Amino acid sequence: MSEKQQRLVLSIIDFLNQSINDGTVKADDKESLEVAVQCIGEAFGVDPANKEQVEKLSVKPTTLQSIFDVYMKTREKVGARTQAADAPAPKALSADDKAKADKLKQEGNAFMSSKKYDEAIDMYNKAIALDGSNPVFYSNRAAAHSSKGDHLAAIGDANAAIKVDSSFSKAYHRLGHAQYSLGDFKAAVAAFEHGLEIDPNNSGLKSGLANAKTKVSSGNDVSSIDTDSAGAGAGAGAAGGGLADMFRNLGGGGGGGGMDLASLMNNPQVMQMAQRMAAEGGLERLMQNPALAGMMNSVQSGNSFPSMQELMSNPELRDMASQIGGAFGGAGAGAGSGAGSGAGADAGSR
Repeated sequence: MSEKQQRLVLSIIDFLNQSINDGTVKADDKESLEVAVQCIGEAFGVDPANKEQVEKLSVKPTTLQSIFDVYMKTREKVGARTQAADAPAPKALSADDKAKADKLKQEGNAFMSSKKYDEAIDMYNKAIALDGSNPVFYSNRAAAHSSKGDHLAAIGDANAAIKVDSSFSKAYHRLGHAQYSLGDFKAAVAAFEHGLEIDPNNSGLKSGLANAKTKVSSGNDVSSIDTDSAGAGAGAGAAGGGLADMFRNLGGGGGGGGMDLASLMNNPQVMQMAQRMAAEGGLERLMQNPALAGMMNSVQSGNSFPSMQELMSNPELRDMASQIGGAFGGAGAGAGSGAGSGAGADAGSR
């Protein structure tokens, strides 16, 4: 029995169990469906009660329903293209339409900075409706989908951006990040490699490729922490070095605005650092820092998370970053300052 088949079977079992629990199935039919679930699992060697096997085979946060939804949307789009094949060629895009589309993109970027991903997607949808020839619009929408955890939709948009402009390197970064997040590490390697063929000096693509290759060679599940790659940037080069570079790679210093906390929390390197910091008491000391308290109060009041430029221009916050670097360093000091993201985490919007 292949692992791909077992992944599909586990997704089916999860869907059926969800249907039992959420009332989709009538009470009279629950017992029969529970028996069917047991029989399906036994036939394919899948035990949903086996935690180790579930961690290995699970495709979460993706669900069978979301996969099917993507398929249906893709089929509808393909059908629409087929029907439009004989239609007259569309009129040339006016400068006014291009300007309107760009303004909608900027509004979407502002929503991304505020972590309002649904609103951002809506703006990018409208921009694409006006100008479907701009790969940035699809790429930014891919970033919004990834930020929501909908990595399948992100893959679709990244591929759409590549179809529009195969030399747009950021689309390969989006694609690799989404594939990595879904545990398809080999596909992520291919995406990052394609991107580096176009932009050989791109640090985000290099970091993503290195971590994806590590996952392929180790066979680890995407949810596990890769301590080898995580330790590479855990040294003492903080405010002006490794920590700042890591945050920039995660979207903190680019044109997209605030730092992407979702990417941070999904980054194995950051999680490894946080665990070490908590174990050594550094987290408690950090939370007592008045600069951090002021920053978090500002965020809770509705302001967006400060960009890396804002962080580094504030002496107190710069000192706080130095404290974080020192807390994370410990025995690993001097291990290197070029920390990259765990999955080549998505960069900011354009």
